[in-house]
Amino acid sequence: MAINKVLLLLGVICVSALPLRAAEKISVAAAADLNVALTEIAAQYGKQTGNSIEISFGSSGNFFHQIQNGAPFDLFFSADVDYPQKLIAAGLAEPASLYRYALGRLVLWVPASSSLDVEHRGVDILLDPAVKKIAIANPQHAPYGRAAAAALRHYGVYDKVADRLVLGENVSQAAQFVESGNTQAGIIALSLALTPAMKDKGRYWEIPADAYPTLEQSLVILSRSKKKSEAAAFLEYLKSAEARTVLLRYGFSFPQEKSVPKGKN
Repeated sequence: MAINKVLLLLGVICVSALPLRAAEKISVAAAADLNVALTEIAAQYGKQTGNSIEISFGSSGNFFHQIQNGAPFDLFFSADVDYPQKLIAAGLAEPASLYRYALGRLVLWVPASSSLDVEHRGVDILLDPAVKKIAIANPQHAPYGRAAAAALRHYGVYDKVADRLVLGENVSQAAQFVESGNTQAGIIALSLALTPAMKDKGRYWEIPADAYPTLEQSLVILSRSKKKSEAAAFLEYLKSAEARTVLLRYGFSFPQEKSVPKGKN
């Protein structure tokens, strides 16, 4: 009888020692313009599923090179479609997972204390003698930086302001430069201008979309991921009305979905 009690006690201890099934966690590399929007979306997703999303924010080009060198991400949210397509071509991302999740937009932003009439003069303010420095993301590895440079060329002012450009490592850092007053103006993502940290601290002019190449922000699931099904589940959530509402609130729009001709399935 005593032996049976001991065996029963040992059984209870063993069962108690079994680890509980941990919530799933996936690792995401994401373009810096998504800093607030994707964090909010991931938090909503976590509340609904119990799964967590670990997000690293930075420039799309830098993440592209990190992934090429074996960085252990599950999902890559780029600020363009080119980097994801290159990863697919290299066999580093799943072709069927490519998803254009949003269209990014550029704004010319100045601090609220600035006397520059950015809302009415637009890009012409950059020629004002008061503008000593202009922040943009580094065009070498940031899609928003390339778009900013393209917009400056579109308006014929790039050569006039090139020596005053201050390059941020990514568009979020460019936003920090102008928000802090280290530059007098900055070309940044609309999504950052609409964040709680910036929306009451400055004014902006939205740069017309035809002034720069379309920022087709796209994502892919990475081939070496060991959590492809979990990554796919988060991708599907991103397509939901709830997630899209967050993206809309931060100024993103969506690519037009191809319609199916009548009479065809």
